[in-house]
Amino acid sequence: MNTEMKQWMQLIKRLSIGFGALLVFYILFLNYTEPTEIGVAKNWINGEMWIQEGGGWHFTAPWTLVARIDTRPIRVSVPSGGHGYSSKLVQFDPKGWREFIQVEGWRYWWWSNRFSFNSGYHEEHRGMKDILRGHAYGAKKYSFLKVLSEYEAQ
Repeated sequence: MNTEMKQWMQLIKRLSIGFGALLVFYILFLNYTEPTEIGVAKNWINGEMWIQEGGGWHFTAPWTLVARIDTRPIRVSVPSGGHGYSSKLVQFDPKGWREFIQVEGWRYWWWSNRFSFNSGYHEEHRGMKDILRGHAYGAKKYSFLKVLSEYEAQ
């Protein structure tokens, strides 16, 4: 091999090592939330939990996991083959995040519907939308759920 080829090989090797180091840094220390999301962070060593508000990049320890929750209003409804129809516009309230964790536990709520033998339905099979639908139509009211409007047709 000539010297020019060796220089190119060294450059490629350095770039790949640098890229690998950045990738490991990203996986271990960084997470991203959209402006319309909150991140519920849990430190697995000491059990401390907090929320990350405001979208952007967040720096955390490698033993900290973050689950994201969308705070935009969504429509939830009870599907029916009959003439009756019920629909609600609901929104997750970040102020009630601790009560949400007490009720639902800490996990990746989005991930809950990814590995399932339940084929679900065309929108989603178990995840935040179904969790919010269950609490919107439940008898008990929670601080983490705002019902913005309701519609019922007979």
